[in-house]
Amino acid sequence: MNLHQFRFVQEAVRRNLNLTEAAKALHTSQPGVSKAIIELEEELGVEIFTRHGKRLKRVTEPGQHVLDSIAIILREVGNLKRIGEQYSAQDSGTLSIATTHAQARYVLPTPIARLRERYPKVNISLHQGAPDQVARMVIDETADLGIATESLADYPNLITLPCYEWQHMLVLPVGHPLASKERLTLEDIAAHPLVTYHPSFTGRARIDHAFAQRQLAPRIALEAIDSDVIKTYVRLGLGIGIVAEMAVQGEPESDLATRPLGQLLGQNVARLALKRGAWLRDFVYHFASLLSDRLDKDLILKAMNGQSQDYEL
Repeated sequence: MNLHQFRFVQEAVRRNLNLTEAAKALHTSQPGVSKAIIELEEELGVEIFTRHGKRLKRVTEPGQHVLDSIAIILREVGNLKRIGEQYSAQDSGTLSIATTHAQARYVLPTPIARLRERYPKVNISLHQGAPDQVARMVIDETADLGIATESLADYPNLITLPCYEWQHMLVLPVGHPLASKERLTLEDIAAHPLVTYHPSFTGRARIDHAFAQRQLAPRIALEAIDSDVIKTYVRLGLGIGIVAEMAVQGEPESDLATRPLGQLLGQNVARLALKRGAWLRDFVYHFASLLSDRLDKDLILKAMNGQSQDYEL
């Protein structure tokens, strides 16, 4: 048996048992993938997959145990490579970060700049996507770490640690009646067209839940994944906006007013995700500490070793 066979089996499962798609992803031929899987089954003496003709139908019970072992083996192979990189070039390499647009645009610039000051030979690779895509990139080792608010805690293959809390902010044109109202309610907000995030991004689930609890159904005029887009359409008069706190921090925008919504919508927690059992280079630990002073190397190592999964902010 060999690593090629293990990778073929793993990729076949990732591609929903479609060997043609698995072969494309691995830059090889479909017959070659099929043959390698059959040879591994023959060597092990068990069927990893049930078949209908030449098509794979499902993973067998012993096949699931084989897949679990393959995942461990390939993870450790990746760790061996990273150990070599760590000690052959301790201050250089690439840090791959999977994150959402809001984190990449508003939160990460300062930590990335500070990391580059400490490790000038480290290259940064940013991968942006929806929270579930962020999780998948970390699991597939496309990224060393992931940062998002939603979804990350739902994956058992990930260790997730909270970085910081943030709240939503109401954004509206200066002079709008709600801008000067002393005490806002959800009923006040629901009476106006709303411009806010797509349902899978930036705490939108918390927004929907808060309105649902009050039995309110606000009229969503526009959904977007980009806070700057939301602010643009608020300026155009499409409605009032709800954006993440970090999107309105810094220099005030003279044509927009903001109101905090933490008391109405609750607090959100941005989380750091790492693949369970992965070997991390020193600059990954340092970058985590730049995201939150609570995320020191000792705490992360404890979490990665199964001694801790979470802590309170």
